[in-house]
Amino acid sequence: MVNLSLIGYGTVGKDVVRSVASKGVLFGEKIQKKLVFTEIYENDGAVTNPKGINLESLVADGNLRQHPDWKPGIKTLDHIVRGAGQIIIEATPTNPNTGEPGLSHVLAAIQAGKHVVSSNKGPFYLQYAKILNLAKEKKVKVRFGATVGSAIPILAAKDTLAGCEVVEIQAIINGTSNFILSRMTTENEPFELALKEAQQLGYAEADPTLDVGGYDAAGKLVILANHLMGWSKTIKDVKIEGITRVTSEGVELAKKKGLLIKQIAFAKDGKLEVGLRLIPQTSPLATMGTLNAIMLRTDVAGDYYFMGRGAGGPEAATGILSDVIYIARDLPG
Repeated sequence: MVNLSLIGYGTVGKDVVRSVASKGVLFGEKIQKKLVFTEIYENDGAVTNPKGINLESLVADGNLRQHPDWKPGIKTLDHIVRGAGQIIIEATPTNPNTGEPGLSHVLAAIQAGKHVVSSNKGPFYLQYAKILNLAKEKKVKVRFGATVGSAIPILAAKDTLAGCEVVEIQAIINGTSNFILSRMTTENEPFELALKEAQQLGYAEADPTLDVGGYDAAGKLVILANHLMGWSKTIKDVKIEGITRVTSEGVELAKKKGLLIKQIAFAKDGKLEVGLRLIPQTSPLATMGTLNAIMLRTDVAGDYYFMGRGAGGPEAATGILSDVIYIARDLPG
């Protein structure tokens, strides 16, 4: 049996719990161990049971506070270090300025000798080196595949392409911005209307600044460059341009020339940029809608392309559980 602790019971956290509840037998067969949740934390308390939380009632009701194992007033940061969880899943929302409270959760868990899986980008584009160095010191594993591309196994390329060096990255890694630019291209919608549609569909927040301003893509680019290229950058090192200045006229002019306006995240020769670029309509990066596309250029093996749905609760949950299973295989159970 492998004990899991989940921090954050929003869209992603709920999908992680649903997946374990519905696919627990399958996951168990993959690792020859049973995955159980011993703690699920929220900001005003937690559901805790060292013998394993009953997920069926939780999935059926969806309300942590109505669960029989709910304990109000538990402080996450204090409790995770002494809880039964062997793998701590950090799924709280990203704070782009401080990384908190996720950063403190991650560091506290590692300090306590626990393994960490995270979908929270902030800690990793602000304190990547600090987190990984502490994990090495404490001899624990930290996995964060869901921070970039959700279920797209892009960070795993560090191992699968270990025989060569990644020298350049070009990527579309913000689904909201790509959706807006796609609607402007295919439906001739003005920016404001495409943004409103993205908000109505749940792709964009009420305040879409992180997406349309380029900051979300910049954070993901930092993680990609640090992990795949061995850099030590933070989001402050990225030159950032959003998509708010794109006009319908500009989109139409590009189309007439066989081009598309895209927000491209770019890393090469120590430089990090997120900005608008013209790419051919036939380019492998010319994805539409919320799809992500990532190109890794290597020194000896050419270019590799990764594509898939890079956003959404089920997609992020898939990325999280892939990392959980990777770690759980080597744990006693």
